Amino acid sequence: MPEATDPSTGDARRDRWRSHRAARRTEFVEAAMRALAEHGPEVGMDHIAAEAGVTKPVLYRHFADKADLFVALGHRGTEILFDRLIPALNNEEAPVPRIRKSLDAFFSTVEEHPHLYRMLLRRNLANRAVEQDIVAEDKELIAQALSALLGDYLRAMNLDSGAAEPWAHGIVGMVQNVSEWWLDRRTMSRESIVEYLTQIIWSAIDGFTRSHDVVLDPNKPLELNKVVKFPEPTAG
Repeated sequence: MPEATDPSTGDARRDRWRSHRAARRTEFVEAAMRALAEHGPEVGMDHIAAEAGVTKPVLYRHFADKADLFVALGHRGTEILFDRLIPALNNEEAPVPRIRKSLDAFFSTVEEHPHLYRMLLRRNLANRAVEQDIVAEDKELIAQALSALLGDYLRAMNLDSGAAEPWAHGIVGMVQNVSEWWLDRRTMSRESIVEYLTQIIWSAIDGFTRSHDVVLDPNKPLELNKVVKFPEPTAG
């Protein structure tokens, strides 16, 4: 998620300098995004500095090392994804359109930023391995939110909510694995892969509820609409 803004120190000059540094750091992250889009996961710090119109020493004044820039890029990717995913998940629509739009929010982000996604999966920037796993952190946040959402619906239908957590992690894991396969193969359109996954996820939900004598209309909004609340990310 986006980094928190530094609190005011009470020193106007120091606060202005902090604000300036934060703005410059943001500019460099956007430059790195453009360089990454042009050069791919093998992008080097020279490419990023050139795109930003500065020298590498200037770049390193704002990032402790390559790992620091990697994390900043990961946070920017998370911001882009969640800006699309949260509204889609919280759309008060029928179950199937809601599932479809949520999946499309994810796959559209992957499609538009493939090199960023590959870099985050490889955990490597400019030939430097990075310990922090942004993809795994995002998966956990999404799974936690989805688990709470499914649990709320199951309890509202007087069904066992114990399935919510394994279901949520299963769905998130399936979507990520398919996205990696699709990114490498591109044997079908984004619309097709989203539709196939929508069918799989809905069929599982529909089969479970029907086995408990609960029949849901896939194209009718549920009377009880639940909002997805994402837990706060772990600082790192």
